[in-house]
Amino acid sequence: MAYDYEDLYRDTPDALGAPNTDISAFFDGRAAPLRVLDIGCGQGRDALPIARLGHSVQGVDLSPSGVRDLVQAAEAEGLAVTGQVADLADYSPDGTFDVLLIDRTLHMLDFQPRHAVLTRLLTHLRADGWLLLVDKKSNMAGLRAVMHADAADWSVIRERAGLLFAQRRT
Repeated sequence: MAYDYEDLYRDTPDALGAPNTDISAFFDGRAAPLRVLDIGCGQGRDALPIARLGHSVQGVDLSPSGVRDLVQAAEAEGLAVTGQVADLADYSPDGTFDVLLIDRTLHMLDFQPRHAVLTRLLTHLRADGWLLLVDKKSNMAGLRAVMHADAADWSVIRERAGLLFAQRRT
């Protein structure tokens, strides 16, 4: 990884700023509780607002400081959030999720590992579950190809440069 998020999170509260507005809009009015896996959760920029809506969030990040901040903030508010420090290169979640959220994380991996990670994570998304993917515009064609190579049928609900929201069908 080119950037040291551990140093950033250790030294800067709310280092990445406000939640992603597209992700927030997806969850507005959506019936809770959904089980959400937030890949690259950092300090909880997206995870905490999602949990405040009554959803259960499992956050995963390489940065111990980011995960610590996420968990402390969630505990202070009594939110249904867990955090796990893990390297995505060999991370495999337990169980299945209603929503797989990956907000600007996969671009930190090289091409082959990036696609392998997404392939592995998609196996943990339940039928009718949602993939919320935000990444560099230049990576989206390859990530979309990984999604379409998955055995499930996919329905794209929102797509534009650097953003893909899709629902997995059986």
